[in-house]
Amino acid sequence: MLLTNKNRLVAMLSAALNSLAQEHGQAEPPAPRLERPKAVEHGDVACNIALQIAKAWQMNPRELAQALVERLKTQAGYGALIDSCEIAGPGFINFRLSNAAKTTVIQEVLTAGEAFGIVSATANSPKAMIEFVSANPTGPLHVGHGRQAALGDALANLLATQGIRVHREFYYNDAGVQIANLALSVQARLDGLKPGDPHWPEQAYNGEYIADIAQAFKGSPADVSSAFAVDRLEAIRQFAVAYLRNEQDIDLKIFGVQFDCYYLESSLYTDGSVTQIVQDLNQVGKTYESEGALWLNTTVDGDDKNRVMRKSDGSFTYFVPDVAYHTSKWQRGFEKVINVQGSDHHGTIARVRSGLQGVAQKRGWTIPKAYPDYVLHKMVTVMRNGEEVKISKRAGSYVTVRDLVEWSGGVTDEMNEAERALALQRGRDAVRFFLISRKADTEFVFDIDLALQQNDENPVFYVQYAHARICSILQQWGGQASELMAADLSLLDSKAADHLLRRLAEYPEMLATAATELAPHALAFYLRDLAGDFHTFYNADRVLVDDPALKLARLALLSTTRQVLQNGLKLLGVSAPAKM
Repeated sequence: MLLTNKNRLVAMLSAALNSLAQEHGQAEPPAPRLERPKAVEHGDVACNIALQIAKAWQMNPRELAQALVERLKTQAGYGALIDSCEIAGPGFINFRLSNAAKTTVIQEVLTAGEAFGIVSATANSPKAMIEFVSANPTGPLHVGHGRQAALGDALANLLATQGIRVHREFYYNDAGVQIANLALSVQARLDGLKPGDPHWPEQAYNGEYIADIAQAFKGSPADVSSAFAVDRLEAIRQFAVAYLRNEQDIDLKIFGVQFDCYYLESSLYTDGSVTQIVQDLNQVGKTYESEGALWLNTTVDGDDKNRVMRKSDGSFTYFVPDVAYHTSKWQRGFEKVINVQGSDHHGTIARVRSGLQGVAQKRGWTIPKAYPDYVLHKMVTVMRNGEEVKISKRAGSYVTVRDLVEWSGGVTDEMNEAERALALQRGRDAVRFFLISRKADTEFVFDIDLALQQNDENPVFYVQYAHARICSILQQWGGQASELMAADLSLLDSKAADHLLRRLAEYPEMLATAATELAPHALAFYLRDLAGDFHTFYNADRVLVDDPALKLARLALLSTTRQVLQNGLKLLGVSAPAKM
């Protein structure tokens, strides 16, 4: 139901309820809530307020519902909004909207265009940060990072539709053991070693990209300047990190994802943030020494056991800079923070939140105990030619985002530049739509063969084809968009048109719910349903008919559908082609 219509009906119901309450000497009743009936034949929208308050009012719920309906019918504008209503079951009120109310969505979409369903942000709008991908610069982005990128970017777009100023951030873990191992790996390649050799470091990375880094380092300014340096390994480390950051940037560009800020873990050490966090937690008595290590008492905040902060060798465990990083987020004014991470990060949630509560206690802040929010995703299994793909020659042990995009688009070495660009677009569209089309907390099987199919079994093709088919019909018509505003929408009285109108009207509320519940998959579900309703309408009601008025009405409905499909696909980062 369109939000404008829903708000009008709620206001009418509230006025009728308040009038009845005064008449019966009752306290002000709760606000009525509307819901969509499970069965279409029961109406467009239902209300169970009579069932909620009947006992307190000492009335039969059906009789109360009937009294409410009679009072409701006296409200101004009732007839323009409601075609009919009936009492069902023990006291449900089922409403059927008027044709004029149902077709209002067409006028709203044609007027608003890309802004339909969008709440614009202002300078005073709330801010939210979404941190996602945040890959260690130790190798190419893998499919898990791809799922994070698709989820995080779509979620950021959804929040922005609700008038929230969204900040996208990538946290580079450019410090620690894994980065040291990266430098050792490149050094080993420079020394002529390769995986499997007797002296190849056990902890080294085995992917072919390590050889590419070593080859790029040879003869570079970094190589020349470090030839006689005491710490050549540090020069290798810096070069390797920069090289892989650039590679990841290329992958993200191919995937259509941009960030507002790249935050370096190393900066938390150089600016003293990590040291300060430890001091704060010490001073509020939340730490203790045991077995030569410094521990954080996280069980007081619901963790299953206390956690080591500083190991006996003096190094910090990885969650300590995480606490420092989230302290920075709060200091920068982000009272809403969402982290999109793999499900293997589940164990860090309690300790990060516990550490933040200790910092807040020391600094006099009021940080919510559930800060930050987390969207945790499960693993992605890649299938190709009916078999699971477990490794990539380039990465050595996993499938990369670049592999996934290229395979899903059918990229080949024989393609020219234009053909390759189109194939990469197809691949990006498929990967982004597929990875968003399931709840984040469910495992996902990515079928390359399905992504390559150009038929209704491929969900992204199914949605894009609906958009392209409408574009083709509008092109055949050849009229001006301004003509559609004058269409006689009362002619849209078929069952198929009714279903399509219902779906279109749900779009704004669906966006709001998906943003609130941090559920971008809801948008993918909606677009598939909308495409299905369109295809049903197209097969049932011929559009380019001889009757000019009927043709214009149906074209207006199709133009509205095309706009909403385009808007939704854009939020997912997926293209809306005019031809396929």
